[in-house]
Amino acid sequence: MIVPLSFLQSTVLIIIVSIFFLYRYTKSSKIHRLGILPELLLNLHHLHDKLSEILERNKGSVLIRGAWLAQKDVLLTSDPANVHYIMSTNFLKYPKGEDWRKRFDIFGNDGIFNSDFEEWKQHRKVARALFSHQKFQQHVAKIIPEITEKRLMPVLEHVAKQDELVDLQDLLNRHTFDFACMITTGNNPNFLSIGLPEIPFLKAIEDACEAIFFRHLVPESLWKLQSWLGTGKERKLSEGWKIIDRFWEEQISTKQAKKIETKEEDEEGFNLLDCYLTGNEVAGPKPSENIIRDNTIGLILAAEGTSSITLSWFFWILSNNPFIEAKIREELRANLPQSKSKSAQIFHLDDLNKLVYLHAALCETLRLYPPIPFQMRACQQSDDILPSGHQINQKTNVLISMYAMGRMASIWGEDCQEFKPERWITEGGIKHEPAHKFFAFNAGPRLCLGKDIAFDLMKIIAANIIHNYDVQVMEKETVCPNNISISFHIKHGLLVRIKNKKARI
Repeated sequence: MIVPLSFLQSTVLIIIVSIFFLYRYTKSSKIHRLGILPELLLNLHHLHDKLSEILERNKGSVLIRGAWLAQKDVLLTSDPANVHYIMSTNFLKYPKGEDWRKRFDIFGNDGIFNSDFEEWKQHRKVARALFSHQKFQQHVAKIIPEITEKRLMPVLEHVAKQDELVDLQDLLNRHTFDFACMITTGNNPNFLSIGLPEIPFLKAIEDACEAIFFRHLVPESLWKLQSWLGTGKERKLSEGWKIIDRFWEEQISTKQAKKIETKEEDEEGFNLLDCYLTGNEVAGPKPSENIIRDNTIGLILAAEGTSSITLSWFFWILSNNPFIEAKIREELRANLPQSKSKSAQIFHLDDLNKLVYLHAALCETLRLYPPIPFQMRACQQSDDILPSGHQINQKTNVLISMYAMGRMASIWGEDCQEFKPERWITEGGIKHEPAHKFFAFNAGPRLCLGKDIAFDLMKIIAANIIHNYDVQVMEKETVCPNNISISFHIKHGLLVRIKNKKARI
C-alpha cells in the first residue's frame, strides 16, 4: 500500500534528495557547482524574496552550473536588457522548449500555450483575429459590466447583509472564471452565485500549478517516478487532469445542447469555441479536437487567474495603505457623484478612462505582485552571449524572475519596495513602461493580446467594490504568497468582511 506524503514530508524529502544528488554530482565533477542552490532550496518558504536578494547582489543575473540535477545550466535573470534580448530581438532563438512542454503537459501540447515556432504562429494568428474582431470586442464590452452588475454586486450585497466573513480571493476567482468562460465558450458556469458552490475545477488548477512548480525544482526522473507511483504532487496533478477533462466535456456538451435547442447562432455572443466549431473566418477550417481543447482551456486560464490574483493583492495592499484607498475613492466620487439612493452605483466601461489613479495603482500591484512570478526559456544557440555578459548554450535554460524585476533598485529606483502609484502618472495620463521592464504581460511577439481587456475587467471590479463597499481585511499578518506554485496567489486566501457604505449613511 502506498501512503501519500504530506506537503511537509514531500518538501523535506525533495530538499534532502536534491542536496544529496547535488553533492554527489559536484564531487564527481571535481569542481564546485553547488553555488546558490542550497540557499534557494532551504528558503522555499520565501523563495521569490530570496531570489530577488540574490539577483540584487549579483547585478541582476547569476549563472547556476549543472542546476536541477539535469546536467543543465540555468541563468537566473531580472535584467531588462537580457529580457529584451531573449523575448524580442532574439525571440526565435529562445523558445519555451521541450522541457517546458513536459512540465506543462496538463495544458496540452497542441495549443498556443505550449507551442513554439510555426505551430505557435498559427495559433497566435487565430488568437489575434479573435481579439481584433468587432463582434468579439462588442461581446466583451457587453459582458464586463453586465456580469459585474448582475453577478458580483448581488453576491457582495448578500455577504454584506449577512455580515459574513468571505474569502475575497475565492470570490474574485469565481467572478473572473465565469467571465473567462463566457468570452471563450459562450457558457456561463455560474460559479459566482449566492452560496458559493464548491468548484473542483479551480482546485484542480491550483494543484496543477503547485505540481508544475515542483517539476521545475526537481529532476525529471524524480517527478516521473512520483507520477508512476501515484504519490505526492503528481497524484494531485493526475486527479486534476481528469477534472479539467471532465469540465471540458461539459462545455462541449452544453454547446451541442444549445445548438440543438436553438438551431441558430449562439445567443451568448461571439467566442473562440464557436469560431472553432463552425469553421468561422477567425479560426479557418475546423482543427483537431486537441487543438480546440488546448486553446480554449488555455484562453480561459489566461483570462481568469491573472486578473483575480492581481485584484486580491490589490485589496490587501489597500488595507495597508488607507491614504491610497482614500485617493482612489476621491477619484471615483469625482467621476461618479454620490446619489441619495441606497442602491449600489455602478461604473460602466465609458467611465474607466477617467480613472487614472486607479489604473496606476493596479500597475503598481502588478509590478510588485506579478500573477506569474517567473518564466523559463530554452537557449537554442550552440554559443551565445547575453547583454549581461553571460555566455550560454543549448545546455542552458534562462529563468526570468518577474517578481525580482519589480523589486530591483537598478530598474525602479531606491523606492522600489514602496507601493507608489504616482510613479505611473504623467501629465498626459498613464506613463508607458517598455514590456521588457514591466514584464507582467510578457514581451515581444508573445505580448499578451488581452492586456486591455484585463485592465478593463480589473478596473470595473475594483471601482464598483470600492465605491459601494468597505472591505475590511481580517488577520492581515497571515497574508502571504504561495511560494510553491507557478501562480502567485495568496496562500490561504484573503479573508474579509464586506460593509455596505450606503447602509451606514
